[in-house]
Amino acid sequence: MLVLVLAGSAAAAAAVLPHLHEAVKEITLPLKHEDIIRQQAKDKGLDPALIAGVIYAESHFRDGQESSAGALGLMQITPDTAHEIARRSGGLAFDVKDLGTPQVNISYGAYYLRELERNFEGNDVLVLAAYNAGQGNVGKWLIEAREADRDFTADDIPFPETRAYVRKVLDARRDYRANYAAELGID
Repeated sequence: MLVLVLAGSAAAAAAVLPHLHEAVKEITLPLKHEDIIRQQAKDKGLDPALIAGVIYAESHFRDGQESSAGALGLMQITPDTAHEIARRSGGLAFDVKDLGTPQVNISYGAYYLRELERNFEGNDVLVLAAYNAGQGNVGKWLIEAREADRDFTADDIPFPETRAYVRKVLDARRDYRANYAAELGID
């Protein structure tokens, strides 16, 4: 009788474990709107896992987020940044409420990431630091590093929150590449 109970328990565990693993992954490393992420990455020449990593760090893929600083949506875009992106990208009739939609928010966030990639020559540490702390701050840090005759690294970021943010996004990008390559269209 005990053997039958143990065999039944083992069979039940074997049936549940794959589903449990997926459920845990969805909680700890969520992914939504992958179709939008894939398309924006393709359109803007970005790594889709980087976009997913930024969304993870900014909102944990929770729609409708608003920060205390007024940043909105999945990628936490400020209205001022969004208006500037709309102006430069030829966006017509932009309304701040549009940042609440995944399509607009991810599109604007990807546009901004692409702009930062160009400004900082693809250096992801600088790109992410600028996304979090602003391009002006990163520019100052680079000048300080040059004046000290040293390369700038994540350890040189003077804002602890930004330093942690950069590491969090880079770790998330690695995890999204490892766990969601097919969903994100990564070869």
